[in-house]
Amino acid sequence: MNEHKPEILAPAGDKTSFLAAIAAGADAVYAGLKHFSARMEAYNFATGELAALAELGRENGVKTYIPMNTLVKPDDMDSAARLIDRVTRSVKPDGLIIQDLSMVELAHQAGYEGELHLSTLANASHPAALKAAAKLGINRVVVPRELNLDEIKQMAEACPENMSLEMFVHGALCYSVSGRCYWSSFFGGKSSLRGRCVQPCRRIYGGAKRKEMPKRLFSCLDLSLDVLTKPTLSIPQVKSWKIEGRKKGPHYVYYTVTAYRMLRDNPNDAKTKKDATELLDLALGRPTSHSVFLPQRPYTPLDPSNETGSGFLIGITKQEKNGKPYFNCRQELLDGDFLRIGYQDQPGHQTLKIRKFIPKRGKVSIPVRGRTSLKSGTKVFLIDRREEGLVKALKQLDSKLSKIKVAEKTASNLQVELPHPIRKPERVAYHTLQRNPPKGKTKFGTDVWLSMNALKRTPRPAVSKIWWHLPPVIWPNEEKDIQKIIDICLSGGGRDFVLNSPWQKVMFPEDDRLRFHAGPFCNVSNPLTVAELADMGFASAYVSPELAREDFLALPAASPLPLGVVLSGMWPLGISRIIADETELMSPMYSQKKEVCWARQYGQSYWIYPGWPLDFSAERKVLENAGYSMFLDIQEPLPKSVPEPTRTSNFNWDLTLL
Repeated sequence: MNEHKPEILAPAGDKTSFLAAIAAGADAVYAGLKHFSARMEAYNFATGELAALAELGRENGVKTYIPMNTLVKPDDMDSAARLIDRVTRSVKPDGLIIQDLSMVELAHQAGYEGELHLSTLANASHPAALKAAAKLGINRVVVPRELNLDEIKQMAEACPENMSLEMFVHGALCYSVSGRCYWSSFFGGKSSLRGRCVQPCRRIYGGAKRKEMPKRLFSCLDLSLDVLTKPTLSIPQVKSWKIEGRKKGPHYVYYTVTAYRMLRDNPNDAKTKKDATELLDLALGRPTSHSVFLPQRPYTPLDPSNETGSGFLIGITKQEKNGKPYFNCRQELLDGDFLRIGYQDQPGHQTLKIRKFIPKRGKVSIPVRGRTSLKSGTKVFLIDRREEGLVKALKQLDSKLSKIKVAEKTASNLQVELPHPIRKPERVAYHTLQRNPPKGKTKFGTDVWLSMNALKRTPRPAVSKIWWHLPPVIWPNEEKDIQKIIDICLSGGGRDFVLNSPWQKVMFPEDDRLRFHAGPFCNVSNPLTVAELADMGFASAYVSPELAREDFLALPAASPLPLGVVLSGMWPLGISRIIADETELMSPMYSQKKEVCWARQYGQSYWIYPGWPLDFSAERKVLENAGYSMFLDIQEPLPKSVPEPTRTSNFNWDLTLL
């Protein structure tokens, strides 16, 4: 086996975690800033603080990557460009991790010359996508966590010569495919594409039947590939093993980095593998699984009967005679340990810092906070700790860090050059998107999801009149079949195609008779992204439906292409490749907050829908006056068992998308 050594890429959400990554021997660290990071709930860094840490990293042979992988709104562009300008001169990052296509142009205008890494949020999920990304100047693609080993090999075989791949090996798993989750945003304006996810998928959901016990149907176990990483050592295109966890502490970072470095450097040593897996068991994460990584033995990483949350179970609460809660610890506790009492959606949930050494089976009193009582039997977890050796290593590195001098503040007055806008189109078009062509005469405005079944039902003369929509996610083992369907559609006269990922364009021939439209799942949110799409050959674009009013109205004035909006219909909360055995498709599920959702399968993906549609119909004239010329109604039949909607949603129209 021709082995190579992929870099160990560590997460850092604060200074101590960054130092822990260096101490553990990481090859690279990814660390977000206070803005434009897809983990805004982490502490994140000011530019001056990260500049010093990056310099310390360089002194120790550690690269620094900066995630700027959020959706960019129209009023974000100048601030994003200035931030790139500042970090280019101060932090000098080895790579920027991006999601939004506008970041390619923003980085160019800011004079950034380092590597551009395409975040998993950009959903380059199938082999052909890599060729399209390479044309934009992308140096590395982070592949989805839903791919198995065979599919990663397919991606590697298609990888252009000057591009590398990065794969996740450890950490939290999202239920929905990255870049295809609108759950948190639809339920309350906290967008996962903006780094603000409140994780509604981890809530308890119950079926319509009263006897059904509510479960965490969508809450995933963590990923831990551990010894299964060995086969990737023979895939030279996989240049990076990524550990998820920018909200984790230094203990987690140190243990996971150490373990994966051992597995990489000594893949054939049985004792090393045993020691490494023991370290991962002590990393204080959630219960783990190998997920779908083994194609011959895939595992659905869902355990609906289990509770969500990370940490090592350290005790169960009891009550004194006076009602005050306590627990006896199952392992010794060290001064500085952090505990989590209960789960986030349980009464009395809190964190607790240990102030002194407590021996095994020692008693720990829990302070009562507020009026909420803590029930007996509540689980207590160790979520972070400071071992003596780690504390010493951190102090030594912190001492070196304090001697590094960087500019306190780096200013930038960069202003973004916007594309030339188009004149407002005279014609306003209304489209209706269906799974199958409607019966009767096909007219302009008929949109259909592209499938073999839909093509069979379409009279040949009508094929050229329909706008054919490609799916939002294409998996590697689906690519050939979808390519075949595309070719059949083209031979039948298909001319207009709505692509729900910009990377899908390379699946079509160069032909001036074809017209391409960027679909709403492309998450278009600013005019520079539209300009990139225009350069790729798109004729129009639908904007993301999760934008707020001011964002919607600002976009057309600077757009180089005609724009459209999803006016009404069933918009999915998320799209996933997994489903729990306990989940009954086409049946209602209710959260603790009485939110309704339901699931159905299309191809290899599961679509999770809310129990009520989005509806911008009341804003149609406002949108039309702003310059929108295409309006789309998505028709998705409601299952008979799902109650008729009693309300609609205008998504984030009346909110501020943070």
